[in-house]
Amino acid sequence: MTTKLLSLLPVLLPALLLGACVTPAPPPPPPAVMPAPPPVAPLAQTPLTHVSPQDEAAPLLAYHQSLRRMQQGELLKELSGLSLQQSTPKLSLQIGMILMLTRGSGDLARAQAQFDSVATSTEQAAQSLKPLAQLLSSHCAEARRLSEHNEKLSAQLKENQRKTEQLNDMLEGLKAIERNLPVRPPPQSSAQGGR
Repeated sequence: MTTKLLSLLPVLLPALLLGACVTPAPPPPPPAVMPAPPPVAPLAQTPLTHVSPQDEAAPLLAYHQSLRRMQQGELLKELSGLSLQQSTPKLSLQIGMILMLTRGSGDLARAQAQFDSVATSTEQAAQSLKPLAQLLSSHCAEARRLSEHNEKLSAQLKENQRKTEQLNDMLEGLKAIERNLPVRPPPQSSAQGGR
């Protein structure tokens, strides 16, 4: 039996050696299980709200509307009260708005100066008020231009009325002179003179 085994040895030995060299393959890893993504919740159907900076012009416009309903005495009282307060860009606009409506001598120019001070201010509190201040300043400039034009037209009208009155006086004087002239006798015809 040993000889038989020995005779098989050259055949079996390479097979055994090959078998010993080969390592068994590791079992394949289990397939990777990817966790399912969490369900995505649908976006709530809430309306979008646009957050804007605080609108400071709206209360000032409402204030201007309330000023327009005031009488001159009430406006002057309001102006007096505001003049006692600490100066701020908002207060400057309020004072200018009152001066636009009082229309005293030089009030439009003073109102425009108030608006211009806010429009050119570098204060942080004035930044959101600058567009309104520029609008009101240009409105004052236009109102002043129209007022000056109106004054010129009024002066021209007065001058024309004065000249018209002078011409009427001259005309009446000429009519009076004409009425006082002696009446001329009618001219004699040449036929009557020959007799």
